[in-house]
Amino acid sequence: MKIKIVADSSADVLSLEGVDYASVPLTISIAGKDYVDDETLDVKDMLSRLAACKEKTSTACPGTQRWLSAFGDADRVLCFTITSGLSGTYNAASIAAREFEEKNPGKKVHVVDTLTTGPEMELLIEKAARLIRSGMEFEDVIKRIDTYRKCTYLLFSLQSLHNFVINGRISPAVGALVGLLGIRIVGRASEEGTLQPMAKCRGDKKALQSILSNLKEMGFRGGLVRIHHCCNEVFANTLRDAILSLFPNADIKMGRTLGLCSYYAETGGVLVGFEGA
Repeated sequence: MKIKIVADSSADVLSLEGVDYASVPLTISIAGKDYVDDETLDVKDMLSRLAACKEKTSTACPGTQRWLSAFGDADRVLCFTITSGLSGTYNAASIAAREFEEKNPGKKVHVVDTLTTGPEMELLIEKAARLIRSGMEFEDVIKRIDTYRKCTYLLFSLQSLHNFVINGRISPAVGALVGLLGIRIVGRASEEGTLQPMAKCRGDKKALQSILSNLKEMGFRGGLVRIHHCCNEVFANTLRDAILSLFPNADIKMGRTLGLCSYYAETGGVLVGFEGA
């Protein structure tokens, strides 16, 4: 039986070793230009256009055909999508899954609304890959992932809220406060799958302290950590080193945000997925 993992591009994972895998791109529209979030995307060009943009921007879910193509000829598909709190991608993938099963009797697609994005999604995908490689039955993999989701978390630090301002999600005054005074917004993915601000920190040092404090409060004791940054390798490396100084046995991997996460995080943003209580 052929088992495949499929995820949308907000996971920042384009390939996966040892398991059949496909990344399905979202599309980002900025000032009349569409950016497809795949391996060909020029993230820096997209960010430059976003920074200069003064009108509303948008994202688009992958169409049904993209999902069906990604499912391919697999007998079982485990599909991960960005939180439904930010995007309609989960609903789009679910529609494609039903169509796939109707056209292919006996085959099955299980779609997971991860209630998160970026590096926390990466943790879920990595867990699924390990279970599949171990030879575990598909239904058991689903149960284990549902359990694992309860002990993974996402924290983020943002240096710019420009995109939120131009899309009317926050006031220009708040956006200017973050941009001009060196304020960093530290927050988390809530249990409902929304982005929940937790602290306003002046400068990188206080943002770092806030992230470390929240890691410990949310039960991190030295397990897996995945750090994705948007053009902010210095802060990402500093965060990695700080975590290792407190938890020398932590398993930390670094990565860059692709298009969708860069769109939300903007330049300087850092996302941290980790195992907690």
